[in-house]
Amino acid sequence: MSIRVNPDLPQELRHYGKGDWNECFHCGNCTAVCPLTANGELFPRKVIRHLQMGLTDRLAGSLEPWLCYYCGECSEKCPRGAEPGELMMTLRRWLIGRYDFTGAAGVFFKSTKLEVLAVVLAAILSGAFFLAYGFTRGDIHVYDGAGAFLPSAFIHFFDLGLGAVLGSMLAINVFRMWRLCLGGARVPLWRYVQKFYLFPWHFFSQKRYSQCENPEGRGYGMPWFIHLGLMLGYVTMLVLVMVFIHWLQAGPEINWFVHAFGYAATLGLAVGCIYFLRRRLKKTEEQYQHSHGSDWVFVILLCLIVATGVLQHVLHRTGLPAAANVAYVLHLMCVVPWLLRMPFSKWSHLVYRPMAMYFAGLKNAAGSGK
Repeated sequence: MSIRVNPDLPQELRHYGKGDWNECFHCGNCTAVCPLTANGELFPRKVIRHLQMGLTDRLAGSLEPWLCYYCGECSEKCPRGAEPGELMMTLRRWLIGRYDFTGAAGVFFKSTKLEVLAVVLAAILSGAFFLAYGFTRGDIHVYDGAGAFLPSAFIHFFDLGLGAVLGSMLAINVFRMWRLCLGGARVPLWRYVQKFYLFPWHFFSQKRYSQCENPEGRGYGMPWFIHLGLMLGYVTMLVLVMVFIHWLQAGPEINWFVHAFGYAATLGLAVGCIYFLRRRLKKTEEQYQHSHGSDWVFVILLCLIVATGVLQHVLHRTGLPAAANVAYVLHLMCVVPWLLRMPFSKWSHLVYRPMAMYFAGLKNAAGSGK
């Protein structure tokens, strides 16, 4: 069987982050110190070798980059400064571009300017759309109910429609991921059913991240806890907005049945924003030394979503409907670009990581016969 070698792979990867990997001479330190390396594996050395050989197809079907949570231990202990952790992060961006059937992910990862331009354009268009709807159908001085500027029923259907489109796009990308990683493997159907629990388990627990422990005893429990809170906060808020928007928007009295979850989700998002923004600015830890442009778009946009969401809520609950509607439009101008970016950005890790654990479980089960 012939193997295709891509000599242009170094140039291609430079657009996604780290493009030089020839410093690595396979001493094995990264494999030895990585707390996620299982017995018999060459994680993360195998993908580095594939990189050095220009084996694009094998890299595209690799799950190893998704199994790395970039604790930075391998990069700290590398005697050659090859930064294998950053290389795995680069590969994750590259893989998102390979899975994406639209090609948008590759364009955004290669050019932060184009990504920012797309975000700003989407914000302006969405703001114009919501303002046009509000001024032609409602009253700026009414927040919810009859004559509302942006009634909850309208927002509900808008969210469902947008969610259906983006969910379909992400499903196609996941199928492409499956075809690259498992398309050629003979895995019985009953295996897919048997191992499916791995996806929700790793989705909601992020258990693999919690295993990132330094051999010297320096734990990474706090980053895992903050990461889990950020992820669960986002998922909780997404469910609340998609399903319980009528109760969230009613008021100004607070419906604690739904708002208790909303406050917890907001806390998780806010703490996560502050935590990761602070570390990206300080750059004292290995995993925050090389922030890609897409990382900054991710964290800044999320901070704006949290800030405008809190402002909107406070204005509404304190009886200032006109100001609350203005804040609502600003909030939606941040939310819509955020949602539109989801299949093409770092937030797609939310699906690809647990899916990779699921696919890895299928490969292991098929290989061992268990």
